[in-house]
Amino acid sequence: MADASVGSSVGMLHHLEIWVPHFDRAAAEWGWLLTELGYTPYRKWPNGCSWKLGSAYVVVEQSPDLTSTIHRRTDAGMNHVAFHGGSRDNVDRLRELAVDSDWFELYADKYPHAGGPEHYAAFLINSDGYEVELVAE
Repeated sequence: MADASVGSSVGMLHHLEIWVPHFDRAAAEWGWLLTELGYTPYRKWPNGCSWKLGSAYVVVEQSPDLTSTIHRRTDAGMNHVAFHGGSRDNVDRLRELAVDSDWFELYADKYPHAGGPEHYAAFLINSDGYEVELVAE
C-alpha cells in the first residue's frame, strides 16, 4: 500500500521517455499531438526534447545507446500509451487532424468503440509504429 504521507502524487506518472530512431520526425509527430493535448515545450538538447503538462513530462530522444531502429508495438514491452483526450468532440477533432501530422488511425472500422461499447477513444499510430490511445471523458 502506498505511503499516504508522500502526498497525492503517489502513483501518478512522473515522466515517459520514448527512444526513437528518427528524432526530427518523432519530434514533429509527438510535438503536434502533445501540444494538442495541452503540453508545452519543456527542454531541448541535440537529439532530444520534452513537453510538460502539470508535473508530468514526455521525452522524445534518439539515444546513442539505441540497439535497434525498429519499434514494434506487438513485441514484448509496452504496447501503447493512453492519454485523456477531453470531450468526445475533442477526440473526434484530434482523430480528423491526426493524418495531417503523420499519425494514422488504427481500428477505424470500430471507431469510436474499438476498446468496447462503453469506451470512447481514438487509436492512433505514428510513422515509427508508436501507438497512442486518446480516451474521451
